[in-house]
Amino acid sequence: MAEDSEDFLDEELSDQNNIENIDIDEENKGLYEHLNITVDKSQEPLRIDKFLLIFRQNSSRNKISQTCRAGNVMVNGVPVKQNYRVKPGDQISVLLAHPPRENVIIPQNIPINIVYEDDDLIVVDKDPGMVVHPGFGNWDGTLVNALAYHFEQQGEKSDLDRVGLVHRIDKDTSGLLVIAKNEFALSFLAKQFFDRKTKRLYWAFVWGNVQDDEGTIRGHIGRHPKNRMQMHTYEDGSQGKHAVTHYKVLERFRYMTWVECKLETGRTHQIRAHFKHIGHTLFNDERYEGHTPLRGVNLPKYKQFIKNVFEILPRHALHAHTLGFIHPTTRKELYFESPMPKDMADAVKKWRNYLEN
Repeated sequence: MAEDSEDFLDEELSDQNNIENIDIDEENKGLYEHLNITVDKSQEPLRIDKFLLIFRQNSSRNKISQTCRAGNVMVNGVPVKQNYRVKPGDQISVLLAHPPRENVIIPQNIPINIVYEDDDLIVVDKDPGMVVHPGFGNWDGTLVNALAYHFEQQGEKSDLDRVGLVHRIDKDTSGLLVIAKNEFALSFLAKQFFDRKTKRLYWAFVWGNVQDDEGTIRGHIGRHPKNRMQMHTYEDGSQGKHAVTHYKVLERFRYMTWVECKLETGRTHQIRAHFKHIGHTLFNDERYEGHTPLRGVNLPKYKQFIKNVFEILPRHALHAHTLGFIHPTTRKELYFESPMPKDMADAVKKWRNYLEN
């Protein structure tokens, strides 16, 4: 998902008359509606630039703010600034000068790490920071744009918007993805994911010293009742969808733990939400408040150390380590492992050195 790294003033928009006087009919001639939603009854007051990220996760607050400043974000028919706070029942629409481009993939020469490819599928080891699919505010620079270019150079024609992505991982999550090249491969692979027959393991660094060497986290996952930017674990099953995460501790660093996760289900932000629920938020996961040093440790040397590690690993520490599945044509099992990316590996070295000294 696109993460937000910018500071914005959190002032209230107290007077609608402060908004520039825009002739809606004149200004919006030739504009196209890209989003139209009614705010849920349970929605807490939230800045609209933050709120829209829930629905346009490939975008950024900066790009959404620019759209607001252009007068193209409307609430109840009136243009609003980026600091407007949404309320239950608000009718929000986003208007842009170009038609929706969800179905237009622009080939771009972007380096990607292809670990396997044949006539039916391609397996990619995605770098952290790369968005998987184009979306609002991020029409290029994505993995799909890079794949379109790669296929073009190979003389292949793959309709990546109609077929292709079997599964996705967040922008700042690194690791393995499989992409289908045709309808049959897509259907065959998608069923394996649905039936939970793929072999997928994730590596994560989580805050604190996880008590048990192995364990299972159970709890429905749905949108957080107050912070709509987060997913939330509903242990009683009152909301959300059934979710199960199995984990095993690989190494302990006193204030941080390296865990291996096996997903029994595949919900949005499942690992991030489940580990936050048990008090072990992912290391440097800003969206889930994992971007500050562990509470209770106030030593200046420790705080400086954490700051240094954050600079080495400037994202949530999550990596799609393995991927295994049955090939749609040969029916043979394919299995891949992605080594720990450099930023996470460097963080491990730094933790080990810190504890030794």
